[in-house]
Amino acid sequence: MSKQDIRFTEEWKKENEEPKEVPKKEKADALPKAFLASSKNILEKNQINFGKIQMTKRLEPTLNWKATVDFKKHKSLLRNTQEKKHGGRLGRSGPPVSPGRAQLVRKSAEKIEEILSDSSSENEEDEEPPDRRQEANADLPSEYWQIQKLVKYLKGGNQTATVIALCSMKDFNLAQETCQLAIRDVGGLEVLINLLDTDEVKCKIGSLKILKEISHNPQIRRNIVDLGGLPVMVNILDSPHKSLKCLAAETIANVAKFRRARRAVRHHGGITKLVALLDCAQSSAKPAQSSLYDARDVEVARCGALALWSCSKSNANKEAIRQAGGIPLLAHLLKTSHENMLIPVVGTLQECASEENYRAAIKAERIIKNLVKNLNSENEQLQEQCAMAIYQCAEDKETRDLVRQHGGLKPLASLLNNTDNKERLAAVTGAIWKCSISKENATKFREYKAIETLVGLLTDQPEEVLVNVVGALGECCQEYENRVLVRKCGGLQPLVNLLVGINQTLLVNVTKAVGACAVEPESMMIIDRLDGVRLLWSLLKNPHPDVKASAAWALCPCIQNAKDAGEMVRCFVGGLELIVNLLKSDNKEVLASVCAAITNIAKDQENLAVITDHGVVPLLSKLANTNNDKLRRHLAEAISRCCMWGRNRVAFGEYKAVAPLVRYLKSNDANVHRATAQALYQLSEDADNCITIHENGAVKV
Repeated sequence: MSKQDIRFTEEWKKENEEPKEVPKKEKADALPKAFLASSKNILEKNQINFGKIQMTKRLEPTLNWKATVDFKKHKSLLRNTQEKKHGGRLGRSGPPVSPGRAQLVRKSAEKIEEILSDSSSENEEDEEPPDRRQEANADLPSEYWQIQKLVKYLKGGNQTATVIALCSMKDFNLAQETCQLAIRDVGGLEVLINLLDTDEVKCKIGSLKILKEISHNPQIRRNIVDLGGLPVMVNILDSPHKSLKCLAAETIANVAKFRRARRAVRHHGGITKLVALLDCAQSSAKPAQSSLYDARDVEVARCGALALWSCSKSNANKEAIRQAGGIPLLAHLLKTSHENMLIPVVGTLQECASEENYRAAIKAERIIKNLVKNLNSENEQLQEQCAMAIYQCAEDKETRDLVRQHGGLKPLASLLNNTDNKERLAAVTGAIWKCSISKENATKFREYKAIETLVGLLTDQPEEVLVNVVGALGECCQEYENRVLVRKCGGLQPLVNLLVGINQTLLVNVTKAVGACAVEPESMMIIDRLDGVRLLWSLLKNPHPDVKASAAWALCPCIQNAKDAGEMVRCFVGGLELIVNLLKSDNKEVLASVCAAITNIAKDQENLAVITDHGVVPLLSKLANTNNDKLRRHLAEAISRCCMWGRNRVAFGEYKAVAPLVRYLKSNDANVHRATAQALYQLSEDADNCITIHENGAVKV
């Protein structure tokens, strides 16, 4: 054992023998240390010492430390935050805190607030939650202390000692959390990041290899960003050494899992440099000549794509990638035969395809053909990413046609049979959902026996799969043959069962599917017997406008095809009053769907009388000044139907609904013209309405 090791062991024994005196001494000595960059590091140092001192009383690791802020202060900070939130004190206040320490707590609070505000501002995989595990009641492994010794060598050794220490540290299992946090707890992260600023390539490589491994830990990621590690790594991307570029890009890929890190990469010019790495493997896109090219070039491009994949979860980064010329380079790399390369390339494309500009560029670069080709790969992750990319792009009709023309529907249908990999299944069902919006594709899916398989997936599947499966069935059931097939396969029962869920997107899709099936009278009988109409009506109370609108649209075919629709509607207690009150909504889609439902409800005279008593006439009249053609059409149809009871047509004139209707005739939509003509015909049976119609120029129009 070296002298340095013996000295470290003796110091540790002293600390254990004098547990009460050491904290004061170390707390006093900590402030003047020059290498601590900020007061935040002081707290971290105190925290490490506190953990060592208490080791005689309880041999527990410090694995649950959530930040570099002292744990007691962190709890106090949370308590103060809760007091402000609830307007009162939650407990007895602690001892007074010195101004300096209070300032540290305030800075930490600002940092936490920044993280929280960042996480809520973008719909993406943002800041990860802190580790909430309790302290383990177990002895610390010997590796914990051995790693901390190695970090001391890193701090005080020469170049040779540093390289040896880095190699020794790499031999530990750095995937183990104890080893990761051992490096952090003793200040090893600062040393490793500082080594990246040296001129020694070996030191940089050793440091990056360790940082790449330990940055899989969410806490370590945040610490790396806090210590300013990302700008240094971004600068290394300009290095002439390919191994350094690869390691830096891979580490950035691990760290950029939360929004603040992704933003830091962009602000320091990292996106442009990462896109430039993709150019290294341009030539390797030709499999026949791949042996002629340096495998390191391919690896550089792969690592660059991996980092871009992580960064592309930010909308601002997506635009930065596009402006840096990333799309043509990614499209070129899709022609490669290297599966390890293809996965991050397709992953980046599918993340970016959520933007309309990217979807247009993907069509222009003819990327769909290669995505379809890679669906036939044996690699499950590659299949998943290709299916996700098709899902994102298939919002566009031209893309849906391209998927069919390149033979992509058959492999999608065949992948439905492999249900073990839920992530891939969700991606495949999503691609089928979007592709089935085109009738030609829905017909093809029926030929490939995909409808029966989709019905079988309506049970015992996670929600992300169910949303896509039901969405696909809702589109496929727009065709008569597919509706019959769903009914014969027993798909109506599980569809109705899903009407009691709480997932908003799932409810929107399942109401659409049930409504599509209700167009067929035989299916409608089954839906009614399963109490599906009542469940649809109850969804009109859902707080989400999309669910309300979708439920109201689904009720229309149910009322149209029910045997005794009038009685069925009246049996729902408070149902008619509920649907009339929805005319007070501010959402245009809700209003249009409710007007369509009222048109069908009003076909029964008894129901028409009830909704008239609930004030349907003034509510419909108030909507007459709309410019939305979809609402105009269904509003005019509802007014036309409501005119057929009592003095409703006179009341519409009194509520000033006639003159706005005349203006509907100037619309470019033929359906609006047809509905308006019917409404004006009914209103014209009142003499005063005839005068109003003539005065507003209906005859000239």
